[in-house]
Amino acid sequence: MNILDPISIIETAGYIGLFLAVFSETGILLGFFLPGDSLLFTAGFLASTGFLDLKTTIIVSLIAAVLGDALGYYLGNKYGPKIFIKTDSFFLDKKHIERTEKYFKRYGGETIILARFLPIIRTITPVMAGVGKIGYRKFFVYNILGGVIWTILLPVSGYYFGQIIPDADRIILPVIAVIIFISLLPAVITVLRDKERRKNISERIRILIKKK
Repeated sequence: MNILDPISIIETAGYIGLFLAVFSETGILLGFFLPGDSLLFTAGFLASTGFLDLKTTIIVSLIAAVLGDALGYYLGNKYGPKIFIKTDSFFLDKKHIERTEKYFKRYGGETIILARFLPIIRTITPVMAGVGKIGYRKFFVYNILGGVIWTILLPVSGYYFGQIIPDADRIILPVIAVIIFISLLPAVITVLRDKERRKNISERIRILIKKK
């Protein structure tokens, strides 16, 4: 089974593979490796072929998504501040706590929902929500809302793709590739637009090269 291939995950491990993949992407911080959006779309497509049941697919995905974010929040809330306090590095700067707290006070709910559709960002967001001390009741509501939207929209889209498009199985792989590309695009654009972040990354790379 190839963990980067959504079809391989589902065809090999079924609902268990679907649950573990969705949960792990946020719950144990594997968002850099697992194909969340394309996985849900593929699950919906396979439901259109009869391999999975659409309702069961949505329920399993929703439970995994909500539990995964809840675990991410717990880890961020319990261990995040301690890590930032003890560590001062490029990735774990103490100033991030203050910025995170201010950000989530202002945009917390919207961020939790929108992050569901952004790879890597949806992995980090529940952790940073915990670090930023957003109240758990508020987090829980938006966690459920974002999870419902995400786990219904993508599987249903995949299901009707398989139902409407003739010979959809022949083009499913290119479609998955396009979904991955589109979902990563906002994060790439954000990094490219952030001049300060680009400068910091460049400085760190130069320092590392000089040390070697």
